[in-house]
Amino acid sequence: MINELQNQPDTTADRANAEPSLAGTIKGIVDDALDLMKQQLAMLKAEMRADFRQLIGGLIPLACAVAPLLLGGLMLCFMLVHLIHWATVPANVIADPAQIPLWGCYAIVSAAFFLVGGILLGIGYYRLKHVHPLPEQSAQALEENIKWLMNKNPK
Repeated sequence: MINELQNQPDTTADRANAEPSLAGTIKGIVDDALDLMKQQLAMLKAEMRADFRQLIGGLIPLACAVAPLLLGGLMLCFMLVHLIHWATVPANVIADPAQIPLWGCYAIVSAAFFLVGGILLGIGYYRLKHVHPLPEQSAQALEENIKWLMNKNPK
């Protein structure tokens, strides 16, 4: 009889080995969810770094556009001064024997500065137009996982 009891398998011990407990299952699910959140957070950081680099790539041409635009405006002011001077010179006096009057020279230089500044401004605007500062899908997935862990229903 003792041999019979020893040969019979213990059904409760077999069940414990065969099926994980409810607490173990829940712990495994929570651990997996936390791992998923860590991975999503790492992906969000990587996407934000890439977007930050794109933002810097757009801001540099914008910052570089300021100097040519300011110089172009300054040259435009000088051009207007010389244009007024040229327009008020009496008809019988030859003020400048050059082919292009001095105000025209200022106008050409001013236009060149405005062209360079405008090109840099356009490049910066184009680059900034394609920057998405917050990755929407990654942020939404991370938010849903946090709500799930807090036992709230996601949207």
